[in-house]
Amino acid sequence: MTILDSILVALTALRSNLLRSILTTLGIVIGVASVIILVAVGNGAAGEVNKQISALGTNMLVVFPDAMRVMGRSSAAGTALPLSESDLVALRDKIPGVIGVSGQIDESAPVVRGNLNWTTAVSGVHPDYTMVRDWPVAEGREINAQDVQMAARVALIGPTVAKQLFPGENPVGAEIRIKNVPFQIVGLLSVKGQSAMGRDQDDVMLIPITTARNRVVGKSDVQVDQVGRIYLKLDEQTDMKTAQEDIETLLRQRRKSGPNSEDTFSVRNLAEFMRARTEVLSTMSYLLGATSAISLIVGGIGIMNIMLVSVTERTREIGLRMAVGGRKRDIMRQFLVEAVTLCLFGGLIGVALGIGIASLIAYFASWPVDVSVSVIGLAMGAAAITGIVFGFFPARRAAGLNPIDALRSE
Repeated sequence: MTILDSILVALTALRSNLLRSILTTLGIVIGVASVIILVAVGNGAAGEVNKQISALGTNMLVVFPDAMRVMGRSSAAGTALPLSESDLVALRDKIPGVIGVSGQIDESAPVVRGNLNWTTAVSGVHPDYTMVRDWPVAEGREINAQDVQMAARVALIGPTVAKQLFPGENPVGAEIRIKNVPFQIVGLLSVKGQSAMGRDQDDVMLIPITTARNRVVGKSDVQVDQVGRIYLKLDEQTDMKTAQEDIETLLRQRRKSGPNSEDTFSVRNLAEFMRARTEVLSTMSYLLGATSAISLIVGGIGIMNIMLVSVTERTREIGLRMAVGGRKRDIMRQFLVEAVTLCLFGGLIGVALGIGIASLIAYFASWPVDVSVSVIGLAMGAAAITGIVFGFFPARRAAGLNPIDALRSE
């Protein structure tokens, strides 16, 4: 008997008890569906995290002014002494491995072009900003040192702003107004996408930081040359943890923080923050993986049970096959093929169910999922292995029957 003959006989046997076969495969269906959902959501989340880390910028640390504390009570974030231009220069010159540095001060402001207007985030930055953030200019030029020195009224705009104010047009060279101050657009930023918090990073306008202080954001009463938060890009050979410690030590010295006082700033590695968020997803993935394994084991036990019942019901048939020359290995292979076929049947249903649920998660939860051919192959392979493992004992029992006793069975 060939493998094809065994498969045809298996399909006939399963079809004769179709409802029983379907109910038996429920554990396999749930297990395979769980595998599909687990890997699809996990791959999608990993891809999204990598995308967001790339959007933040690689090898980058960010220094934020922290909250001021009065009598033990904390004020809002950023209420401590602002970071200054001298702080930025000190970080650039004294921290090993720094290859780019830029401040960023922000203000939400209406931008007007003719009879069109759009409220967007206006950020004052230094010339290194686009390099630090890995954010190239798609058209035109970047903000340069001369623009910052002269407090020039020039701007880079993001794709979202360009779409709203210059639909179907090239914005480079055009003039706009920010808070009634005219600016010339010198460049169009490339597409950046959403931030980790879901904000549209392309809905932005970059201007020289000196211009921002003089014309848009305003100057701080306590620090006239404030730079907001400071972005630092380090070379690939620099250890990020060591650099972070060096920055903290330098700023404590500059801000004269005592040994027992709290820092008035914070240094963050946003890429590490994003990776930390994936640990929660990993925990959920492990739980779902355990569910998948348990479901497959339960399904396998069900397969074993139904195959043992099948052996009992078909004892006379087994004896007849042996009497006409059927070998033990043929009988064993027949029942193994039936067990694997039953598992693969449940696996196909599980694959369809898993893809459907993953698609619903992507649609309703706006969560990225990635269902690949390898994932489907992994799920079907798990189903086939379950059939082999749990079908082996019933198949061996069938092959071990005595032909004479089997023929006497009613």
